[in-house]
Amino acid sequence: MLNVFLFPALAILALLVLFSGIFIVKQQTAAVIERFGRFTSIRNSGLQLKIPLIDRVAGRINLKVQQLDVMVETKTKDNVFVKLKISVQFQVIKTNVYDAFYKLESPSDQITAYVFDVVRAEVPKMKLDDVFERKDDIAIAVNRELNESMEDYGYDIIKTLVTDIDPDVQVKSAMNRINAAEREKVAAEYDAEADRIRIVAKARAEAESKRLQGQGIADQRREIARGLEESVDVLNNVGINSQEASALIVVTQHYDTLQAIGEETNSNLILLPNSPQAGSDMLNNMVASFTASNQIGEAMKKQNLKNKKDQPGNNDSE
Repeated sequence: MLNVFLFPALAILALLVLFSGIFIVKQQTAAVIERFGRFTSIRNSGLQLKIPLIDRVAGRINLKVQQLDVMVETKTKDNVFVKLKISVQFQVIKTNVYDAFYKLESPSDQITAYVFDVVRAEVPKMKLDDVFERKDDIAIAVNRELNESMEDYGYDIIKTLVTDIDPDVQVKSAMNRINAAEREKVAAEYDAEADRIRIVAKARAEAESKRLQGQGIADQRREIARGLEESVDVLNNVGINSQEASALIVVTQHYDTLQAIGEETNSNLILLPNSPQAGSDMLNNMVASFTASNQIGEAMKKQNLKNKKDQPGNNDSE
């Protein structure tokens, strides 16, 4: 009766022991096998065998590319506290799985310590603006230091990136105000330049308008003078002298003006004087002023000639 239960139990135990010697290693993973606590071999992906109860899987190493994000707070050369986010991409070297498993207890802590050391050595040499402009230099320095140090532990540093630079809140606010002030200054300069261009263009347009207006007035007066000259010639041909012709033209223009004013129903203009003698008086005054002007001009010419003769050095006998 005992054998009936013993043999099945032994068979089941034997199967369990046999199956314990079979294990699976996933893709991009390496398994470290130890025998009685001593390293034996490294097994790669696939179905693997080990001696039951003697060999054991001491651990598994991830061979994929991994990323570690490290936040470092440090101070710049101009005494500004800033936080930098350093992203380190690393991978276990397949030929150095033994070193990666046995030489380093915590690769993340080791990488973090090196990142802190390099960043706090490089950033204090730079001003805040330089940190933003030369973040690639910081990343290169971190990558170089990590490669030199972590290679001995079986790790390959693939890429190091400075993914974020975060200054103190007050500093960030001050930088934003400076940028806003700079933009307002540029906008004001553009507005002033636009106003200047508008003023210059308006002045040029007004100057051109005045020039054309003056030219138009000159042409108008030239044509009026030409018309008056032709009118005087026509009147002279019928026996009317120049003075009588001028009086007739003035009187005619006077009454034409009165007629034009009368045609404007909404006009408030009052023409003074408006008597029938106004045109004749106007002509007489003009003739008198022209005569007086000519007399004054002749007197001045005689006086200037006399002064020249009276000057020393002028000898009429010569």
